[in-house]
Amino acid sequence: MSKPRIAFFDFSCCEGCQLQVLNCEDELLDLLALVDIVQFREAMTEADWNFDIAFVEGSITREQDEPRLKKIREAAKLVIAIGACSGMAGINAIRNAMPVDKAKEIVYGNKKDAFESTFARPIDTVIKVDGYIPGCPIDRKDFLRTVQALLVGKKPPDHDYPVCQECRLRENECLLTVGIPCMGPITRGGCDAIEPTFGSPCIGCRGLVSEANIESCKQMLEKHGLTIEDISKYMTIFNSFQKEEKHA
Repeated sequence: MSKPRIAFFDFSCCEGCQLQVLNCEDELLDLLALVDIVQFREAMTEADWNFDIAFVEGSITREQDEPRLKKIREAAKLVIAIGACSGMAGINAIRNAMPVDKAKEIVYGNKKDAFESTFARPIDTVIKVDGYIPGCPIDRKDFLRTVQALLVGKKPPDHDYPVCQECRLRENECLLTVGIPCMGPITRGGCDAIEPTFGSPCIGCRGLVSEANIESCKQMLEKHGLTIEDISKYMTIFNSFQKEEKHA
């Protein structure tokens, strides 16, 4: 029986999520015993388009990217969005708060007309997506859990609970109690609360839980000294994209 064939692709991103896959190190040997990796620019030069599962990193920021993304969808039995950029447009979506020409001018200066760019979008605005691995970058254990689930025909884990739940499990002191603003109460878990565990606040890179009480979180952050403007910026570092009608 042949092993499932998996491939990795990237669009507008830093490719940090794919590097996290390589950071699995010893676990990769076990993974390769179960699957064949047939395309992975960070690790190999071959590029076979015969694959079963496609892991896609990065947001869509150019119209010319759409045909390639649709080709990936046509070739794959399953498409999994990996990382904040792919799943919710991530940091790239900050540009959406201003006209495209203005954003291009800030980045490229007088060369702005030489580069194509549009508003940043998650890949599910272009194609149907079968699962998500959130984060910036993704958590490597979360990647391995997702692969394990897919190989036995299950859906990827959803982690639709707040980071605060994982902080409690790790017996962390709540950063809010010591005056450090944190997005943990409204951000999806699955990261094992890695940032709060080491004293850094959660900034929402895994996206919002499905029943996030945003207004309550705003009031809480305001109580801890942030202005309304600061709160707006803080809460839209990763979550500024508002989903439009999907074209799957």
